[in-house]
Amino acid sequence: MEGVQTTKQRFGIIGDDPKLNRAIEKSIQVAPTDISVLVTGESGVGKESIPKIIHSLSHRKHNKYIAVNCGAIPEGTIDSELFGHEKGAFTGATQTRSGYFEVADGGTIFLDEVGELPLPTQVRLLRVLENGEFLKVGSSKTQKTDVRIVAATNVQMFEAIKEGKFREDLYYRLSTIEINLPPLRERKNDIHLLFRKFASDFAMKYKMPTIRLDEQATNLLTQYRWAGNIRQLRNVAEQVSVLEQNRSITADTIQNYLPDTGSKLPAVIDKKESSDFSNEREILYKVLFDMKSDLNDLKKLTLELMKNGNTEDVREENESLINKIYKKEEDTYDTAEEVMEVLQIPEQATPVVPTTIPEVKEDPYHFAEEIEEEETLSLHDKELELIKKSLERHKGKRKAAADELGISERTLYRKIKQFDL
Repeated sequence: MEGVQTTKQRFGIIGDDPKLNRAIEKSIQVAPTDISVLVTGESGVGKESIPKIIHSLSHRKHNKYIAVNCGAIPEGTIDSELFGHEKGAFTGATQTRSGYFEVADGGTIFLDEVGELPLPTQVRLLRVLENGEFLKVGSSKTQKTDVRIVAATNVQMFEAIKEGKFREDLYYRLSTIEINLPPLRERKNDIHLLFRKFASDFAMKYKMPTIRLDEQATNLLTQYRWAGNIRQLRNVAEQVSVLEQNRSITADTIQNYLPDTGSKLPAVIDKKESSDFSNEREILYKVLFDMKSDLNDLKKLTLELMKNGNTEDVREENESLINKIYKKEEDTYDTAEEVMEVLQIPEQATPVVPTTIPEVKEDPYHFAEEIEEEETLSLHDKELELIKKSLERHKGKRKAAADELGISERTLYRKIKQFDL
């Protein structure tokens, strides 16, 4: 069995971070087996190196190794790419095609970005993992394959499972052994080593002297967060190598190639449930109960007005009730007195008092009631009639009409807009 240092030299892996060494050590240990492996880590940390190590140190090393980027294949064709298809299986299928699992029989398949697989394809993949069987698209004939699967993802798999985007049973089949690669910001001692390696490679590629970092520039690179990890570091090294005439690089120079990411502190996001039907029902019930209560209160107030011609006494006795009914955000009344002034019934109007007062029953399980047709007196109609008469009497002059009605001109203006007068 190869050692960690020998393996790093063989595959060009730079760095001596303990977490990196542990990941390589696990790869070496698992390589001789046929156990499925899931490689996790952020984008750009170099996850593609692990399946190469596993394949090259396994008994499958003389057979095919195929790397598939699951996120780069359209959803409509990924089943055909992985499992093949029969002639005529879909539009454009002019001939039978072998998929990767058939071609790589006896070898290794690396499924990069496996978290992007659509759910129907996940079902097919699960069948391959469990019994080595698959069906070509458009075929009813089961085929066998002997393939070792190594998958990689930068997705938080448990979050994807919770959201229903990834099958839990497939996750546990893929992650028999899980190998995690640390982000570059956790490998601070490796950052300068990697930069020097990249700078040397680009100097040879572009036939120019190698760039050198001073101490401040090295410190700046070490403290930078590197959201894009090794891929971002390599890009920065290439840009500086190509664009800078002076091969001695200072911190000010290197700063120009580092995006300003703002605060380095992680953001805390308060996650809420996307929907809580129980709470929504409770809110709806409360609104309906409030509406029923307001309706009963309105009926009580109407009966008081019908029985008692003295609106002053009614206002004083029922001031809290009036405010409760009319003092809403959407209403325009300012005080209970103002409401009663608007709703005053002229002396000449003879109120019709019913012989019996309808009993108001509190029934918490009914959310709507029918208003009896016998209650023909409408506060809305009376209010509208009074405003119309006053405006006609004063030839549309709102101030004079408001004085006659005993309300403010602002309140009258609102009622005019409300009734579209």
